[in-house]
Amino acid sequence: MWPGAPTPLGARHRVGPDGTAGTNFALWAGGAEAVELCLFDDQGRETRCPLTELTHEIWHGFVPGVAPGQRYGYRVHGRWDPWTGARWNPEKLLLDPYARAVDGDFAALPPEVYGHARDWPEQHVADTVRDERDSAPYVPKGVVVHDDAAEDEWLDDRRPKTPWADSVIYELHVKGFTKLHPGIPEELRGTYAGLAHPAAVEHLVGLGVTAVELLPVHQFAHEDHLLRRGLRNYWGYNSIGYFAPHAGYAATGTTGQQVGEFRRMVRALHDAGIEVVLDVVYNHTAEADERGPMLSLRGIDNRGYYRLQQDARRYADYTGCGNTLHVVQPHVLRLITDSLRYWVTEMGVDGFRFDLAAALARSMHDVDMLSPFLAVIAQDPVLRRVKLIAEPWDVGSGGYQVGAFPPLWTEWNDRYRNAVRDFWRGSLPDVRDLGYRLSGSSDLYAWGGRRPYASVNFVTAHDGFTLRDLVSYERKHNEANGEGNRDGGDDNRSWNCGTEGATTDPDILALRRRQLRNLLTTLLLSTGVPMLVAGDEMGRTQGGNNNAYCQDSPVSWVDWSLLDEPGWRELYALTSRLIALRHTHPVLRRRAFFSGRAHSADGLRDLAWFTARGEEMTEQDWYAPAATLGMYLSGRDIPGRDALGAPVVDDSFLAVLHAADRACSFVLPGPPWASSYEVVVDTSLEEQGAVPEVAYAAGEAVTVPARTVLLLRVR
Repeated sequence: MWPGAPTPLGARHRVGPDGTAGTNFALWAGGAEAVELCLFDDQGRETRCPLTELTHEIWHGFVPGVAPGQRYGYRVHGRWDPWTGARWNPEKLLLDPYARAVDGDFAALPPEVYGHARDWPEQHVADTVRDERDSAPYVPKGVVVHDDAAEDEWLDDRRPKTPWADSVIYELHVKGFTKLHPGIPEELRGTYAGLAHPAAVEHLVGLGVTAVELLPVHQFAHEDHLLRRGLRNYWGYNSIGYFAPHAGYAATGTTGQQVGEFRRMVRALHDAGIEVVLDVVYNHTAEADERGPMLSLRGIDNRGYYRLQQDARRYADYTGCGNTLHVVQPHVLRLITDSLRYWVTEMGVDGFRFDLAAALARSMHDVDMLSPFLAVIAQDPVLRRVKLIAEPWDVGSGGYQVGAFPPLWTEWNDRYRNAVRDFWRGSLPDVRDLGYRLSGSSDLYAWGGRRPYASVNFVTAHDGFTLRDLVSYERKHNEANGEGNRDGGDDNRSWNCGTEGATTDPDILALRRRQLRNLLTTLLLSTGVPMLVAGDEMGRTQGGNNNAYCQDSPVSWVDWSLLDEPGWRELYALTSRLIALRHTHPVLRRRAFFSGRAHSADGLRDLAWFTARGEEMTEQDWYAPAATLGMYLSGRDIPGRDALGAPVVDDSFLAVLHAADRACSFVLPGPPWASSYEVVVDTSLEEQGAVPEVAYAAGEAVTVPARTVLLLRVR
């Protein structure tokens, strides 16, 4: 063992001062008394190497001859005193927080992987009794990888760099999206290589999305309560390795090969013009509360990494997952930002969606928009240039922060989701909130230089009903999760169209498909950044399960056979057509909020709202119950300039949203709004190619079928 260097953290293969090749190991363990590096051969035999060098709380050493592919872990020595938060236990092999690859899976969590005596007879104090059994045979190991991917490796990569206003996000699961795809070779299904396959990329390109948002791909573990029920964590919101691509999604191997496979996937998507956004979980780890396993950070320095209560035996939990990372601590903040920069510079990703971002923005206890985490991101020369999406809430007091994140950030807008769902199920008391949501949510985001694209609009996400289930179920059906149907949310804001679940009634099936067309059309015509969920464009169902986080099965996987069924292939075609329409017309993806003021002598405004009578809405109309709303979008004087520096001019559109169960007569606004109109989209029709090419005169009353969106182009 040579002294080595305290930076960079992690395991880095390099050539030593005398030309000897080896690997430098560096681990922050602030309160530890000693640290042992543990190397494992192919038979699992362990060699322990004490790290004797300590620089600024970082233990480090250089081991000659250690090459890429070497499996390793750490044993950290220190006091065992849970009452003060000290939980060191050298009998537990710990995963390097900076490991760039992980070999193995948390397929089981036997008592040996817990730092405390989990099988102690007095369970109420079991976590205070140290377990002396060795965990090494039962836990995955970190892997030394080739450091041949410097930042300049990506200089020839054609990163799409799509402006926020032009973005259409598609949330998908690496395994679920590819597992059943018939065009992907069977050995590649469910993997990074499968997502990089032309058959997968072709679907994304045909749909027209500009970015994929991948559910967590950091190495994650499965919860013990799931394993005991024969289930697994499918979504992956249980991270344990913030630098390592999840080994379970690798087709080429898990001793470092997963790193190259992930990079090739990113390149394939970039070549197709598609950005890659990662859903990241830095708010908590897989070690859960004081009764959870000892896998990494808990055994390295429990008090240094986690927020503890005044009773230091317990964890402060703002996440609902048992623990919360103490992001105010410099070394924790460094771990997160080092990880983020690594995924951008060396793995090629284009942005991040932060799970429970409010937990990261907490200073001491309260959410603070001047917190160290947000301040560091804002000034970082790498991270401030990528796409940043906040899930702007956590489960703690004061955690709901929709609209409060600072410039640079966009946010999941759950108020958009709620308003659109309520309108189409007939539950909105009035249309005030809907007007704000359709036009970019200026009430939430028109401050601090923020723009309409600060709002990531969505009707569904991975968490909750799929779009098809939203119109097929009024109650959750999570029995397969094994929790007595107690898990998952109850506020679904769904409507089953008259029958709960599956049915053969042709009228109900037709109504459900019409509602799907209404929801998708509303989403893709709204100002802001639309987010779709994989499979919603073809009627994917989870059988009413609104919390399928543990369903690694056909319940969650995309069923590609739906594209061969009548009704669902037409839904895909409509979705693709609407996205293309959005890309073509800048009036549908504005870069600035509407003013509502007249920009010309004729009194034409950039945004106007109409009743079914063809009259502009008054204040009284906004406060009255209404099932019909007309939204006029003017293509004149759109903020910004085109590529030649000329003012942007586009077509104008009138969108009529009618949620009632009976047809209505809608009077088309007359001059100066239009002289005539032509229908572009009519969601009452299954096949949009059947939309008649008819011009309607301004002032004419048109019949809008029940539960329909009409999009009319102004002539």
